[in-house]
Amino acid sequence: MRILHTSDWHLGRSFHREGMLTHQAAYVDHLLEVVETEVVDLVVVAGDVYDRALPHVDAVRLADETLARLAASRAKVVLTSGNHDSAHRLGFSSRLIDAAGVFIRTDAATVGAPILLDDDHGLVAIHGIPYLDPDAVREPWRLSGRSHEAALGEAMRRVRSDTARRGPGVRTVVLAHAFVAGGAAEVEPSDSERDISVGGVSIVPTSVFDGVDYVALGHLHGRHTLTPRVRYSGSPLAYSFSEASHRKGSWLVDLGRDGAVSAEFVDAPVPRPLARLRGTLEELLADPALAAHEGAWVQAVLTDDLRPQQAMDRLRARFPHTLVLGFEPASGGLTAAPAARLQGRSEYDIALDFVAEMRGAPATDAEARLLRDAFDACCEDADFDVLVSGAGG
Repeated sequence: MRILHTSDWHLGRSFHREGMLTHQAAYVDHLLEVVETEVVDLVVVAGDVYDRALPHVDAVRLADETLARLAASRAKVVLTSGNHDSAHRLGFSSRLIDAAGVFIRTDAATVGAPILLDDDHGLVAIHGIPYLDPDAVREPWRLSGRSHEAALGEAMRRVRSDTARRGPGVRTVVLAHAFVAGGAAEVEPSDSERDISVGGVSIVPTSVFDGVDYVALGHLHGRHTLTPRVRYSGSPLAYSFSEASHRKGSWLVDLGRDGAVSAEFVDAPVPRPLARLRGTLEELLADPALAAHEGAWVQAVLTDDLRPQQAMDRLRARFPHTLVLGFEPASGGLTAAPAARLQGRSEYDIALDFVAEMRGAPATDAEARLLRDAFDACCEDADFDVLVSGAGG
């Protein structure tokens, strides 16, 4: 059986206020092309189909079109809910949709009841485990502890119970949405992933999935091979600058006789690369080596000792897709003003000093008048200029 493992589509998400729906639609086109050209039998989507529990109507429309196209393709589909999804909304009409070969599993009560598919080597049991909130399943499942490990441990007990009933020769594939670690690979979350820790603990060991032929994981946005049989596909698009070095795509997995597994990574199209630049403004504007990033989405950190004026506009003249601008002066920047500098001075004078330090030049006459008007407007008595009596103001 040939399986295409993907996850964390986050349909409807934006990237620093840049809409991503067009790029997400392009990924769907790519996905369908891979299904046909690579003769895929099964597509598994391991959670976070949407970016929020109440997705925008355009995101719902794209999901509907995607599932309809997959249903008309050569592949079957198993899709589970993630921590960003509303399990009830994503799972609506799932029993009717099953008939189309698209199996949506969002209800914890269905854990242990697999989708059964055949290939040339016999039966394959696909267990779609939705994201399990430990607080939601602790009482009905009578868990001994309040953790993701306890919840997934009980889910896997149910999976193994089903496997044992079916006897030898049945291969098992599991989808799960969690923070799993413990293999040879170093696993680090990205900035775009939502924290799912309970009581400060979120990590589930890979040993929870021992004995499974293939585990398709979702939640982490970087691809990871925890063991040859336990993998994250990562998100198909970058959703934060912390993912600038990620390689995005899907795993193409061949599940052979007796559960033998081989996998190769299929790269997804990159609509616009990411670049994280650092240096003084003049360095970033003049360095010829940065020409390769002129079409990228850019996060820039300026190290000028004095904050340049109109820095974003000047950067965008060369890097028109600059989205994030930060300042980290090489000298360490501003330090807390000592009490001696504040004692007995008006807030207005302190504000003028702040402008001068931040910009490297004093406020203009017009700016000084504007600041004066602002402070006067904040006082009950416009003629009363509050004096700072100490370091705390």
